Amino acid sequence: MTDRPAVDALAAALDRCDVLVANAGGAIGADTVATSSAADWQAMFDVNVLGVLNAVQALLPKLVATGAGTIVLMGSTAGLISYEGGGGYVVAKHGTHAIAETLRLELFDQPVRIIEIAPGMVKTDEFAVNRYRGDAGKAAAVYAGVKEPLTDADVADAVVWSVTRPAHFNVDLMVIRPRAQAAQYKVFREQ
Repeated sequence: MTDRPAVDALAAALDRCDVLVANAGGAIGADTVATSSAADWQAMFDVNVLGVLNAVQALLPKLVATGAGTIVLMGSTAGLISYEGGGGYVVAKHGTHAIAETLRLELFDQPVRIIEIAPGMVKTDEFAVNRYRGDAGKAAAVYAGVKEPLTDADVADAVVWSVTRPAHFNVDLMVIRPRAQAAQYKVFREQ
């Protein structure tokens, strides 16, 4: 569960806040819907939906007050396209995507941009390892044969590019994938 008092304390400590980047993630397991854990689903929902909600609620007044605020929500292609074995994560990321769309409608008359960055395959030190509960072999298999998966630096570059556009320029949704990934289930792997 998100620690709302900690989020509120952070918001109060910020004198000037132009940009909120709600970086969520936390994929847990690759079980089917029928065999997955409700506790895992709750943990993914807490991070990707309630965590985003708490951060937005805590910082939105400051973002509006700047006259040119930006909210960046870290979505995923999992929030746009469902896939087998991703049930809880897919649901949580669909929630992140829905928050971005809803905020854009609710804040249409406010000086705040709502940007969603939706990465596909990104190789980091911990994402797949956490998803597979520390099983380094299963984690490595996710990226096996993929010449150049995206990196966390690629995602950061997309965020920086988006937030450095002029205040009237909004990137509603930026989907980024490595060239080798055509879809969640279609990835070119070298032999």
